[in-house]
Order: sequence, then C-alpha cells, then structure tokens
Amino acid sequence: MEKEILFILLLSISGPIIGSLIGVSKKMSERIMYNMLAFSAGVMLAISFLELIPLSIKISSIYITLIGVFIGSLFMLIIEMTIPHIHVEKCQKKNKQMKRTALYLLIGLFFHNIPEGMTIAAGLASNIKSSMIIALAIAIQKIPEGICTSAPNYYCSQKRMRSFIISSLTIIPLIIGFLIGHFIINNTSNLIIGIMTSITAGLMIYITADELIPASSKKLTNHNTIFSVILGILLVIFLKSL
Repeated sequence: MEKEILFILLLSISGPIIGSLIGVSKKMSERIMYNMLAFSAGVMLAISFLELIPLSIKISSIYITLIGVFIGSLFMLIIEMTIPHIHVEKCQKKNKQMKRTALYLLIGLFFHNIPEGMTIAAGLASNIKSSMIIALAIAIQKIPEGICTSAPNYYCSQKRMRSFIISSLTIIPLIIGFLIGHFIINNTSNLIIGIMTSITAGLMIYITADELIPASSKKLTNHNTIFSVILGILLVIFLKSL
C-alpha cells in the first residue's frame, strides 16, 4: 500500500516538473497542449461522475453528496475570484509586465495546487486505481501549467536552471494537499469521507468546466479537442472494467 501511495504521489508531481522543463527548453505545440487539457478534462469528469459521486452517495447520503458538490464548486469559485491563476492561452505572450505576471502565476498555482492535491488523496477513499487515474489526469493538466510558470521566469531572467527550480517548487502545495487529504481519510468516519469525496467531485467539475474545456477549445477551430475529452472519459470507463 505504501509503495502504491508513493507511486501516486510521484505521478502527480511529474506534471509540473515535466512542464517546467519544457518551458525553459522549447515552446510546446499549441495543438498538443490544448488536447492534453481536453483529455484531462474527460478523465476528471468521468472520475467525478463514475467514482466520487457514487461513492459519496453510498457511504453518506444523496443530500450530503449534493451539499458537498456545491461546497466544492463554491470553494473553487472563491479561489478564482480572489487569487490569480493561469490562463493557458495567454501564458506564452510577451509583455511589459511579464515579471509581475510570472510572480502572480506562481502565487496562484500555490493555492490552487493544495485542493488538487487533496483530490488525489480523496481517490484513495474509493480505491488505489481511482487515485492513480486522478493523479494521471492532474499530472497531464499540470504540464501546460508548468510551461506557463517556467517560461515567463526564463524570459525575464534568462537563467534556465533557476527558472526551472522556481517553477518546479509548485509541487510542494500539491504534496501538502495530498498529505492533508490522506490524513483526513485515515482518521475520520465514513460520513466525513463522503463529504470530502463529494467536495472533491465539485472541485474537479468546476475546474473542468471553468478552466480545462474552455481553454482547450478556445484556440483550435476544429473538433479534435472534443474527441480528446471523449478519450479521457473512455479511458476511465475502460480502467474501471479491469
């Protein structure tokens, strides 16, 4: 069990590291970037509706689940309104305020990554496989975000290693969030776990609807990102059947 948890944690933090490395190396193709976001959106939607919400209903109640999903969505809305965050379609544009923009992106990611780390841990309430799927989806989502934090820093400082390290530090709140969530799961009742999993579903649905799908469809005029969403959903359905 401990080895599986360590693997899940390493998988989830691989995204920001890979993205940070790409950001100081070369510009990623927009087509690849937006399809990655769309695929991640499909995985998150499927996990929310096929794993987390059914689990919350089973171990708590339908009313607790409804309240939890609403609280999770409202929580992400408050974060979006109060803390700066990444807009992927704008992250590689050069402007006079690039240095301040890079700082805002790092601050925003720090606070956003804590609840996302908790979503990975919440998957453990269902099973190891669910947590691995969530970790994979978040890792894929974090690659473009890693690019968005390392590229502006590198553009401003021209210091490749420093920019890579600073951007990679965004894995710290992800780990903190995971550890908090893991502690809650192992030290609370089924009712609290039910609330936590439904809140997690609300977080993931909000992130998908507010960030991933709009960002993935904004730049590309054809329909290939739609099939990336569908592929993400199909992957979860296939893995559930194993």
